[in-house]
Amino acid sequence: MTGGSIASRTAPASDTLAKPVSPSERLDAIDALRGLALLGVLAMNIVTIFRVSIFASYLPNAEPAGPLDRAVAAVLTVAVDSKAIALLSLLFGVGLAIQFERLAGNPRRMILLLRRLVVLLGIGLVHLHLIWSGDILVHYALAGFVVLPFLGGARWLMAGAALLLLGLYVTMPVLPPIVPLPDAAGMAALAADATRAYGTGGFFDVLAFRIREVTVILPLQVMALPPTVALFLVGAFAWRSGVLRWASASRRLLFVVATFGILLGAGLSLAAAGQELFDWPSLGRAHFSVEQLGAVVLALGYAAAVIAAVNLSGGWRMLGWAAPLGRMALTNYLAQSVICGWIFYGYGLGQFGRLDVAATLAIGIFVYVAQVVFSAWWLGRYRFGPIEWLWRSCMYGVPQPMRAKVI
Repeated sequence: MTGGSIASRTAPASDTLAKPVSPSERLDAIDALRGLALLGVLAMNIVTIFRVSIFASYLPNAEPAGPLDRAVAAVLTVAVDSKAIALLSLLFGVGLAIQFERLAGNPRRMILLLRRLVVLLGIGLVHLHLIWSGDILVHYALAGFVVLPFLGGARWLMAGAALLLLGLYVTMPVLPPIVPLPDAAGMAALAADATRAYGTGGFFDVLAFRIREVTVILPLQVMALPPTVALFLVGAFAWRSGVLRWASASRRLLFVVATFGILLGAGLSLAAAGQELFDWPSLGRAHFSVEQLGAVVLALGYAAAVIAAVNLSGGWRMLGWAAPLGRMALTNYLAQSVICGWIFYGYGLGQFGRLDVAATLAIGIFVYVAQVVFSAWWLGRYRFGPIEWLWRSCMYGVPQPMRAKVI
């Protein structure tokens, strides 16, 4: 998610090499993949955490009632849930590796990258408290701080750390809880309070409950940190390996990874969801491990399939529309929160807890299509999205040129 350049006459001498890449230097396949990942993130966020309380999913009989809703929820559970955010995490790791590589030779490389993450952390904290408690930016900034020292190390070290952290995550059910979640009665009380605050409360009522909710969600954030760091490392490793850099030459390998990842990942995801969807035998304590492993493998399969396809002329014609959305992914992610908050919370249309799954997903698709159109229009006139402009200007310490050059 980079674009534009710093005019040498306005940048300090030591920062001459520190500038965002121009749109012509970008990898269109990564932008398109990021744009597609945003569709999955929006679909899951709007159907779950915006439509109803995050705590509702922990209650018995939480599944949708109608057959259409059950079918939509089943497809989202198997094909999208956890996979979209895993895909976004992989891409964030790729982005960090690209930034680290581009700043090679600059004596302020680590300072600039740290500043980049600090700015993201600040944006995330505002988003988390004032807009939406499901924020991922704070989480990504913290994971980025952990990953940063690995970027200059050996590839085997990155791969080993990623495997270790993924192993830790999938074995969490057999480990003592780091921070316990509320019991069933506590979850029910929180879900009821969320329905009152979000469904009928004004802005400050929602704000007060959100601040309380953030402290309760903290254990989930702690649990998710190891796989996020691991996926960042996998993304950085993929870039360092050259598979993404020379995707056309690696097309055969990408198709093999795509086939293996999609088949195995879908199989694991189906097995994990089988008891709920098809009354299959329970996996017991292995359920969480199978579910999360399936999400990671399927996300890798999705990534390989899209990267390989976009590097074909026919694939680009089919998927290239997602690239502008991916180029301004941060702006679009935050805009989704503002729009969904207005639709569902009491200070807007107050639809929290009132819509079924299928209708909510339809709203999400409409919002996404509008963002696709807006992103293409905006980037026809400007170098990058408004929040990307803020992020990069703060990172580099000078205002970035915003207007696109007219050729």
